[in-house]
Amino acid sequence: MTSSNPSNPKVTALGGGHGLSASLQALRQITDQLVAVVTVADNGGSSGRLRRELGGLPPGDLRMALAALCGDNPIGRQWANVLQSRFHSSGPLDGHAIGNLLIEGIWQQLDAVHGLDMVADLLNVCGRVLPMSLEPLGIEADVIGVDPGAPDELSVVTGQHEVAVTKGDVVAVRLVPGNPVGCPEAIASIRDADYLVLGPGSWFTSVLPHLLVPELADAVINSPAHRVLTLNIEADSETKGINAAQHLDILAEHAPKLRFDTVIVDAGFDADDQHLRTFARVLGADLVVADVRCHDGTARHDPTRLAQVFSRIMGC
Repeated sequence: MTSSNPSNPKVTALGGGHGLSASLQALRQITDQLVAVVTVADNGGSSGRLRRELGGLPPGDLRMALAALCGDNPIGRQWANVLQSRFHSSGPLDGHAIGNLLIEGIWQQLDAVHGLDMVADLLNVCGRVLPMSLEPLGIEADVIGVDPGAPDELSVVTGQHEVAVTKGDVVAVRLVPGNPVGCPEAIASIRDADYLVLGPGSWFTSVLPHLLVPELADAVINSPAHRVLTLNIEADSETKGINAAQHLDILAEHAPKLRFDTVIVDAGFDADDQHLRTFARVLGADLVVADVRCHDGTARHDPTRLAQVFSRIMGC
């Protein structure tokens, strides 16, 4: 697809948590026509507490996306820090992210989408942040080896946090309730995009859930946009022992009709594995190998290095 404006393409990025945050920090360096479509299945930490008390969508991943897109100036960076900071007290506010309470307070007055737009305007956000669905969702996974005494036994683990920290090996995930309705504005952004970016992030709880919302998955599959998949720096707690090629295989099992144009992999994550190139070709994608890892020893993407890769792919 030819971009409507090659120097400022329309990009929709899908994911959640720290992975989406890194992707957004990179993408904002090359375009201001940016939409983040964020998973809404978090049940842990501050988000989980607010969800249990107030109902509605968990705000945490949405907050992180807003923080990643705050204005690129001293005031914007200060706002990002405020959003991400947490209360420290001996009372019920302890551990709550300030941004979560801001979002929840505005949601008391406005619906989810208009509330997020209002927060984005307040923070001078570069782009837009949307939930993948307007209904709070749960995650349920088939996991092998939860019980060390029965290492080959298949168990069902319920909850995003519980799946993320399970000691067993995740085989498949589902959303609860199944077949949720996608956020209309998120679907529209996918259909209107020049580029779609999926990942990086926790594979089973941040990346794959978008492909389990039927309308969202159909929009991604049928989009004329250039589709980019960004692999993680290395296997995480959800995919321990799984190599880069197997990450692609897992995605194909959950969304067999989905094809990509480009797959980005860090030079240190099985990049020379011929199976990875084969799996990328099966998905219709060119494999782009690049040094996109932070050089501080952590398994995180460096936004500036990732931006350089995105810029080459998008011709910016």
